[in-house]
Amino acid sequence: LLRQILDHWFESEPLKATLATDAVIGAMASPYTPGSGYVLLHHVMGELEGQQGAWGYVAGGMGALSQAIARSAAAHGAHIFAEKAVCHVLLGRDGQAQGVALQDGTEVKSKLVLSNASPQITFLELTAQEQLPKDFVQQIQQVDTRSPVTKINVAVDRLPSFLAAPNTRDGRPLPHHQCSIHLNCESTHLLHQAFTEATHGQPSSRPMIELCIPSALDTGLAPEGCHVVSLFTQYTPSVLAGGHSWDEQARNAYADTVFDCIEAYAPGFKASVIGRDILTPPDLERIFGLPGGNIFHGGMSLDQLYFARPAPSYSGYRSPIPGLYLCGSGAHPGGGVMGAAGRNAAKVALEDFKHL
Repeated sequence: LLRQILDHWFESEPLKATLATDAVIGAMASPYTPGSGYVLLHHVMGELEGQQGAWGYVAGGMGALSQAIARSAAAHGAHIFAEKAVCHVLLGRDGQAQGVALQDGTEVKSKLVLSNASPQITFLELTAQEQLPKDFVQQIQQVDTRSPVTKINVAVDRLPSFLAAPNTRDGRPLPHHQCSIHLNCESTHLLHQAFTEATHGQPSSRPMIELCIPSALDTGLAPEGCHVVSLFTQYTPSVLAGGHSWDEQARNAYADTVFDCIEAYAPGFKASVIGRDILTPPDLERIFGLPGGNIFHGGMSLDQLYFARPAPSYSGYRSPIPGLYLCGSGAHPGGGVMGAAGRNAAKVALEDFKHL
């Protein structure tokens, strides 16, 4: 249990709860859920510029990272087709992957196919089911993709001023504005309560909030004096109690709850809001192809890691279809902005390519 690990090393309850957020982030789990300690390890075992467990903002926003990868790939001869939806993987008579078919009817032939989509999309939507072992299909169908995440992007006309550390008169960002700010994290019990509400189909009444202000470091993201605020919140169920869906009223009601919480820490925040974008789990699935809205393409629980990711006997990036590889977050070692799954999958695919 994560709680046992934190109790062993730390005394301060707010510190333990703040650390606990990295153990439950993106997971329908609480600090009391068995195995939750691994997710914390997953987030701190990486590094940034040699600093263990460090995080950073991408200049220009997260999209700039994708653009940098794309430019590097193009410089090495890659052809990139944006906004071209894939319909299905092309298979030869021998069952070997031979490329992909696009929704506009275009066929792109290749000897190898690497999929960065989720296992569910790759094998349940883009691959002919009769070509896959029945037990493999069942294993993919049974992957736990529950997600507690609702992402809210906010535009504000001034920098939030927190009671714990008020802004200076000149309104310039202070050190805490340039970090992750954790709210409603005074105790791990609060996180557990928020989780419990979601398991009963209710959005948390006091949700876990991770607040970032990337424009405090990257001034090009907003007009002078204004800022963009990124809110990563939990816990929200994919389906509300009684089978109700997330309509506009439900979205806005939950966002209002989040904003009320922030207002208690930073009076004047609600009055500063000039726009907001609310992305519930179904929205994250629809827009980004995340199964269940899960940012890791599947829960990072102990039964879905290592040799079992995405399914037992298929953790080595190869799939039941020769020439088709999984290289996204649904593959080992899971999610996070690190590229490990892609790098590992590329090495396996290149090794196979030598023998074609």
